[in-house]
Amino acid sequence: MGIDSVASVLNSVKNDAEPPIDYSQELCALWYAKKGAWDEAHDLISNIHSAMGSWIHAHLHVIEGDLGNASYWYNKAEREPSPPHELESEWLELVQANL
Repeated sequence: MGIDSVASVLNSVKNDAEPPIDYSQELCALWYAKKGAWDEAHDLISNIHSAMGSWIHAHLHVIEGDLGNASYWYNKAEREPSPPHELESEWLELVQANL
């Protein structure tokens, strides 16, 4: 199926031990975040210095519960902060934006 849909990413998270080799670094970070591997996701995204990298970085700090740090990264991404109860919908939006 490839990485043509959010469903294919979710399927990979469920069934694979590692993200597919054709995933971008951003998509790999999101894959690790969904897998519950926060440190791996953060390590990847810390080296991506773009608006998208900052948005994903913000998302990771919301997962972590560090909303102050998340706010900093949302600001760098020029995005409004997403509240913790919207993590799932934000993750879906982020994946869709990186397909």
